[in-house]
Amino acid sequence: MENKPDLSVIVPAYNEAENLRDLLPRLTGVLGAEGIHFEILVVDRIASTDETPEICAANSAVYINRKDSDSYGDAVRTGIACCRGRHAIFMDADGSHPPEFISELYKSRHDSDVVIASRYVAGGGTENAKSLILMSRVLNLIYSVVLNIPCKDISNSFKLYRKDLLAGLRLDCDNFDIVEEILYKIVKSNPRVKIKEIPFTFEKRKFGETKRNLFLFILSFAVTLFKLRFGIK
Repeated sequence: MENKPDLSVIVPAYNEAENLRDLLPRLTGVLGAEGIHFEILVVDRIASTDETPEICAANSAVYINRKDSDSYGDAVRTGIACCRGRHAIFMDADGSHPPEFISELYKSRHDSDVVIASRYVAGGGTENAKSLILMSRVLNLIYSVVLNIPCKDISNSFKLYRKDLLAGLRLDCDNFDIVEEILYKIVKSNPRVKIKEIPFTFEKRKFGETKRNLFLFILSFAVTLFKLRFGIK
C-alpha cells in the first residue's frame, strides 16, 4: 500500500528563490517538530529563471513546473493534480504566510473540512495599507453575500482543505481569483461542508515585489464573480 503523507503543502512560486531560501527550512522545521507526515510541493513557472530548483533540492521539497502557462491559476491546478496528501494547504512563497501558523490550521483538520487563516474574524489582521484592507474587505463581503459563502475571509489563499474535496473540482480561473472559485465550488457541491476560520495576521512579503497587478486583480475578481453567480464557463 502506498504510504501517503497526511499533509501536502503547496507553494506556488514565481521567481521567489530569495524568499524560498528562508521559507523552506522554516517550513520543514515546523512540520518535522509537529511530527506530521508531510510533503512540500513548490510549483514553479514553466521554465525556471532563478535558483528555485536547487533550493528545493537542498530542502527536500518536491519541485514541479506548471503545465500549461505561468499563471497563478495553473500553479494551483498543477499542485492539486500532483499532491498526494489527505489534506492540502496552500501558502504563499513570499513569507506573508508564516509556516509556524500551519499547526493552527492542521489541528482543526478532524472537525472541519476547510480551515481558513482569516484576517477578518476577531483577532485577525493584515499589515497591508488601509486602502488595500478596505478594498479586500468589500470584495470579501460581496463574494460572501452574492455567492452565499458562509465566511468572512474568502480571498486569503492560506487554507487547509480535505484533499478529496479538491480532487473532483473543475477549476477554470487563471488568476488569483481561483482562490474564491475553489471555495465557492466546494460549498456549492457540498452544502453541508464545515468551514472554520482561525484568526490570522497577514504579513508583508519578505523580499522582492508582488506579482499582482491591482487593476487586473480587481477586474478578474469582478468577472469571476459574475461568471460564478450565473454559471458561465
